[in-house]
Amino acid sequence: MRDEIKFIVDSMLGKLAKYLRFMGYDVFYPPTTMEDEDILKIAKKEGRIILTRDKELAIRSGGFYIESDRYEEQLKIVIKKFDLNGDKILSRCSVCNEILIPIDKEKIKERVPDYVYEHNDEFYICPKCKRIYWYGSHTERIKKKIEKIMEEIENES
Repeated sequence: MRDEIKFIVDSMLGKLAKYLRFMGYDVFYPPTTMEDEDILKIAKKEGRIILTRDKELAIRSGGFYIESDRYEEQLKIVIKKFDLNGDKILSRCSVCNEILIPIDKEKIKERVPDYVYEHNDEFYICPKCKRIYWYGSHTERIKKKIEKIMEEIENES
């Protein structure tokens, strides 16, 4: 995985940000609409690549303009452009971007549904927002969607 790649996305690319995080990439997504100048400052300070639906911002920043408004197509374009892979899939918090850490099952018993607790042995926690993550049907759907997009890219080559 190209660990050094870090992105910042504008407010029009929220779902793309989430899927890039699902893939394990460091993606800054502003919680509210952010001025272009602030995006530029963060990108420069943190060495982030700007992904935007704003042509003017892309030109001014040397960032990457994303024409499509469909997140699947956006993800496909970004994966191809930056040669991304899914080596660290589901390793980041999809909400706050932190790397997830394993947590002992007993420590989260009261925080997950009984069925989930009984049928899972591996749990992860976000050190920042304290959300609990586990593998289930939702993670399978996410993995399959990403794998399908990666496969489409490979078949196009």
